[in-house]
Amino acid sequence: MTLEYLEFDYSEDEEGTGTWDAMASVKAERVPALAAEISRLLQWAQRQFAGRQGAVEEGMDWDYDLQSQDDDGQQLPVHLDKASGQWTLQACATGYTTVSLSLSGSAQFGDALRDAFGLND
Repeated sequence: MTLEYLEFDYSEDEEGTGTWDAMASVKAERVPALAAEISRLLQWAQRQFAGRQGAVEEGMDWDYDLQSQDDDGQQLPVHLDKASGQWTLQACATGYTTVSLSLSGSAQFGDALRDAFGLND
């Protein structure tokens, strides 16, 4: 799977937990495509590491933080439809919608993420 909008930067802490941070900023007409990309990525993680999402420091394999804001820095709602696994992002009416996604995970999660999405650290 390739990613069109999300480009990740990688860092690692002393315990070996990896963190992948991405930010994307798009005009309103591209927000649905960005939301679909985020949905695909997080659905993949849910399938591959089912039941293992949560705080990595508490022994889980992966976790995430998803935020969205407008050009003025005001938070915009993000919504997960749990039945479908699809994310919905509210588009900024004027200007750009900026989304930040942080993933953290174990070495096993990181290896699988890199393989699935062609990420290079």
